[in-house]
Amino acid sequence: MDIFLYVFAALFSVINPLGTVPVFVGLTSDESPKERGKTSFLTAVNVIVILTISFFAGTYLLDFFGISLNALRIAGGMIIVTSGFALLTGTFSKHKGMKNKRVQKDLDNREKFSLTPLAIPMLAGPGSISLLITFNQEYSHTKEILIVVLAVLAVGAATYFILKSAHFITKFLGASGINAISRIVGFIVISIGVEYIATAVVAILSSIQIG
Repeated sequence: MDIFLYVFAALFSVINPLGTVPVFVGLTSDESPKERGKTSFLTAVNVIVILTISFFAGTYLLDFFGISLNALRIAGGMIIVTSGFALLTGTFSKHKGMKNKRVQKDLDNREKFSLTPLAIPMLAGPGSISLLITFNQEYSHTKEILIVVLAVLAVGAATYFILKSAHFITKFLGASGINAISRIVGFIVISIGVEYIATAVVAILSSIQIG
């Protein structure tokens, strides 16, 4: 249960589906509730598939490129920290690639945006992908793997319900409310990133002293 809660909290904080609510509302403003529900479902499915592939392909990617777990923790931690700062400073959309011309074109066309830009890069971005690769190295037993997969499914389900309720959330919280929550989540995300970097640095220093 502890592993499930930790993986769920870490993934949910890094993905931050609440930060995607304003973009989702803008993209689906002219859709019916049924169409919004379908878009929410497809986005959640895409996120689950991307995160699951990242988790199971992690070992092969590390072995292929010769990357150590500590190096991945530091790199992933830096990405996660920058994501947190983006949430704190209100530049989340820019950090997630929303200023990219290709992504902006996808937004304007409103075609198949459940995959891009919603699933990639706004939800399942570099931070969450590197986090899953790290989990792949930390949790190798069958039971632990199943728990991580369940946590990914739970994050996907939470993302679905948040996006499906996006228009209601926007009316209830307003832009200022969503912004306040994003800043709180940003602080948590920064803490997660710092923890990963600190763990890697301690492990490296310990190995040097032993050697």
